[in-house]
Amino acid sequence: MTAIKIEGAKVLIVGGSSGMGLALARRLLDEGAFVTIAGRSQERLAAACRQLDDDPKLGIYAVDISREEEVAALFRIVGSVDHIVSTAADIEGAYQLLPSIELAAAQRVVESKFYGPLLLAKYGAAHLPSSGSITYTSGVAAYRPAARGSVVAAVNAALEGLVRALAVELAPIRINAVSPGWVDTPIWSFVAGDAKQATLDAMAQRLPAGRVGQPEDIADAIRFLIGNGFTTGTILHVEGGHRLV
Repeated sequence: MTAIKIEGAKVLIVGGSSGMGLALARRLLDEGAFVTIAGRSQERLAAACRQLDDDPKLGIYAVDISREEEVAALFRIVGSVDHIVSTAADIEGAYQLLPSIELAAAQRVVESKFYGPLLLAKYGAAHLPSSGSITYTSGVAAYRPAARGSVVAAVNAALEGLVRALAVELAPIRINAVSPGWVDTPIWSFVAGDAKQATLDAMAQRLPAGRVGQPEDIADAIRFLIGNGFTTGTILHVEGGHRLV
């Protein structure tokens, strides 16, 4: 087996300005990869650059992956890449009981976690080598849905179906997803507000792993999927045993 090289590889991380994407960018830069982080906010991208010590191997690109023309332009400018990763998710306002769900909030989840990944594959596949990969981020909500989480659960499940279909259609390019459990990232501010820490602490006591996840846990899993040339069409669960409880 020939190992897939990360040193010198070009990796595009959509959602790379915070949380899991930022942790992955840091890890890949440390391994010698050339990384482009992309997201909607130029300000957050610039802040991420500073957190990554303005590494000369790092580039940034502002893009809304729910807009087809912007995704097409992204790949015209970025050009060839070896791996594409998306950790992007816009769930603001989506965690509501059914009578309170606003369609606009639900649509933003679909756009960021389904249409965006679909467009990244549509325009990105032609820029990948046969040894390349696309890795998405779904989530444990598809397996352990809770009240207020119907939209996120449904979209994560849809994304996992897309992974399996694209793994067949785009072969030998590898298509996978990591399915995180509860991970301590800024997204929890939208889910739990001021109760974020108490909510995470309560889940930590339930999980077999005895803690919630950290962004580095998910970065480690994505790094495996990028580098393992015999894994495709797979959903890698990194959730501390959440599906068991």
